[in-house]
Amino acid sequence: MTYPYTAIISDLHGNVPALTVALADAHERGAERFVCLGDVVGYGSEPRACLDIIMELCLASGTTRQEGDERGMCLMGNHEEALMISAEDFNPKARAAIEWTKDEINVDPKRSDAYWNFLGQLLPTAHDEIAMYAHGSPRNPVREYMLPRDIQDEEKMNANFACMDRPVCFVGHSHVPCVYFEDGRYFLPKGTDGPYDLGLPVAGEEADPSGEGASRAIVNVGSVGQPRDGDPRLSYVMFDGRALTFVRLEYDHGIAAERIRAIPELPDFLADRLAAGR
Repeated sequence: MTYPYTAIISDLHGNVPALTVALADAHERGAERFVCLGDVVGYGSEPRACLDIIMELCLASGTTRQEGDERGMCLMGNHEEALMISAEDFNPKARAAIEWTKDEINVDPKRSDAYWNFLGQLLPTAHDEIAMYAHGSPRNPVREYMLPRDIQDEEKMNANFACMDRPVCFVGHSHVPCVYFEDGRYFLPKGTDGPYDLGLPVAGEEADPSGEGASRAIVNVGSVGQPRDGDPRLSYVMFDGRALTFVRLEYDHGIAAERIRAIPELPDFLADRLAAGR
C-alpha cells in the first residue's frame, strides 16, 4: 500500500486567510490527503467558513483511513470540546470567543445542524498504518500541551511515548512546531525545513527488528491560524510516511486581524497577537 502524501494542519482558529494560503500551497505540493488535528474554531472571526472547508476536505469520524478514501480526517481539539461541553476553564478572552462562536454557528438554522453533527462526531485520536494523531499529546489527546521545555521533563516525555501506538505521533495545541525524539533529542524548525527522514518503516513493512534507525518521535506541526513561536507565518507539515517537511508561509494577517476587530464580541487582543506570532 502506498502511503498518501499528507498535509497535516492544526489550530486553524477561524482564520480563513491563513487556511486558504496553507491549502493552496499543500495542493501545489501534491497533497493527496488532509489531516486536521483540531481547533478549527475559536479566537478567529470565520468559524463557519473554516468548518465548511474542513468538512469538505476531511472525514468527520473513523480512527483508521478507509481503503480507497484518501481525503483524510479531522480530530477534536479543546475548542471543539469547549463548544460541545463547556468553556468554564478557558481564560476570559478565549471564553468570550467560544460564546460568540456558538452564536455564530447557529446563525443559519439550515446549516447549523450540519456543523453540530460534524463537531459531535469528532474523535480525540486517530491512526493509520504509520502515524498516530492527536490534538494535544499522546497521553491526553485533547488538552495536554507539548512545549520545547518538556524535553527536560523525563517523566512527562516517557509517559507520552508509552501511550503511542505508532512510531510517530503528530500533535498541535501549543502552536509551537517542534520534533521530540524518544532518545531525548529535539528539533525546532525555523522556516520551511526538510524533508527530514524519520527512519520509519514504509506502509505495509515491519520496523527494523535490530532496533536501529531513528528514535520514535512526537511532531508538533504548529498552527495555521495562530502561530505562537514568535513567527507570524502560518505553520503546517507535509508527510509521506517516512519524511516530513515543515512549511512556513506568509499570509495577510492584517486582514485576519481586521475581521476580528470588526466583531465587538471578540477581544482586540485576539487580533493583535497575529502580527506578533504570540
